[in-house]
Amino acid sequence: MYAAIWRSLPGPLWVRILLAVVLVAAILSALVLWVFPAVNEFFVPPEVTVGE
Repeated sequence: MYAAIWRSLPGPLWVRILLAVVLVAAILSALVLWVFPAVNEFFVPPEVTVGE
């Protein structure tokens, strides 16, 4: 799968590396901004008490 993505990127090696970095950054930012907050609503954090 990664090889197919790599082959579909246009340009010489340095352009492919730059595009891959931009794609990874875009995916990570989308996860942090939209996916993780939406999924967080389904998880209840445990109640922890310290120093009892």
